[in-house]
Amino acid sequence: MAEREPPLKLVHPEISHDTVQALETLLTKAKEGEIIGIAYAAMYEKPVRGYSTDAAGEAYANPTYSSGMVMKLNKYLLELLDQPHL
Repeated sequence: MAEREPPLKLVHPEISHDTVQALETLLTKAKEGEIIGIAYAAMYEKPVRGYSTDAAGEAYANPTYSSGMVMKLNKYLLELLDQPHL
């Protein structure tokens, strides 16, 4: 009996160019002194899908202010759920 190909082929995602562009923009602004702190969540694909969260600079030093920033981000992400493209 001939060997069959599997019904599904796992495709690994390409590099997220918009993510790279956003990070490069943030890095440039930080090097210029425009950004003084950051609170973030990052998604990882390898070795397994997961995420990390952290804060640095003034975002770490001032958690009250940073919490407000993160709440604003949360509101933005929740609004994306209602967008038809998702």
